[in-house]
Amino acid sequence: MTADASFGRLDDDDYPAYTMGRAAEMLGTTQGFLRAIGDARLITPLRSAGGHRRYSRYQLRIAARARELVDQGTPIEAACRIVILEDQLEEAQRLNAEYRRAAEPGNPSATP
Repeated sequence: MTADASFGRLDDDDYPAYTMGRAAEMLGTTQGFLRAIGDARLITPLRSAGGHRRYSRYQLRIAARARELVDQGTPIEAACRIVILEDQLEEAQRLNAEYRRAAEPGNPSATP
């Protein structure tokens, strides 16, 4: 991949642009915390060719939410489960809204 192509992907929320050290620094946490939420299957970092973990902006937002809960005293496993359920609920609500819009009277994509 050329430098220009890599640079263009930095706007992609799913592009694994951040090393573990940089991600931990940005979140104000430890690398151990990132490993723990990975072990709990909250996020699965991609690996570089050398095997190093790489995180996307989306994953950092998820990790930040988990950290908020842990900082409030929630055990890490419970925090990860809460974040997963919040994410699933948000997706279900988004899909539900799409289905409602599609079913509205006067919507050309609605079926009679």
